[in-house]
Amino acid sequence: MDFLFGRRKTPEEMLRQNQRALNRAMRDLDRERQRLEQQEKKIIADIKKMAKQGQMDAVKIMAKDLVRTRRYVKKFIMMRANIQAVSLKIQTLKSNNSMAQAMKGVTKAMATMNRQLKLPQIQKIMMEFERQSEIMDMKEEMMNDAIDDAMGDEDDEEESDAVVSQVLDELGLNLSDELSSKQKRHHTYHAIKLHSEVVLILPLLFNSNRPTFYWRKPFGCGWEES
Repeated sequence: MDFLFGRRKTPEEMLRQNQRALNRAMRDLDRERQRLEQQEKKIIADIKKMAKQGQMDAVKIMAKDLVRTRRYVKKFIMMRANIQAVSLKIQTLKSNNSMAQAMKGVTKAMATMNRQLKLPQIQKIMMEFERQSEIMDMKEEMMNDAIDDAMGDEDDEEESDAVVSQVLDELGLNLSDELSSKQKRHHTYHAIKLHSEVVLILPLLFNSNRPTFYWRKPFGCGWEES
């Protein structure tokens, strides 16, 4: 009817229609096979019944019927397997067609994008992006410096002193005692160095041919001749 109205079916619609027909045929074969299997069970039961009654002629006839029924069951199984194979081929064709259509669309989109994206323009865009990134980094650095100058680092120093004090407290030490101890050791070292230095007084200063050594007494108490 679609052809009469001037509309042709697409390959997807044709494959879908044939797939439905094959599925319908497989369902019909399954129903017929099940009917024959039920008939086979009934024939076997009748054969046993007639054998018990001693009617061997009837048993032979029903045995032939049983053989034919089993043969048709096998045929239906083979027919369904063949239809299943055709159905799988149609499904494969459908999948291949879908993949081809998708690849066609992707190829068309890629061609359009390649026509729009030109190499000189891309290079220009990347150079401009790099320049703007450098400007942004420079402005950010200037803003950070301005904020640091405005806010100062007193809070950071106080916080760092508090952390140091906490660490020393955990170690059983005191920051002021530690600093004063270091200062005392520093002054003692310089005092010993200053008080122990030997001053050589040249002979010209005292009109003597022998040089005289003077020791400076501790804590600025004058000079002592040696």
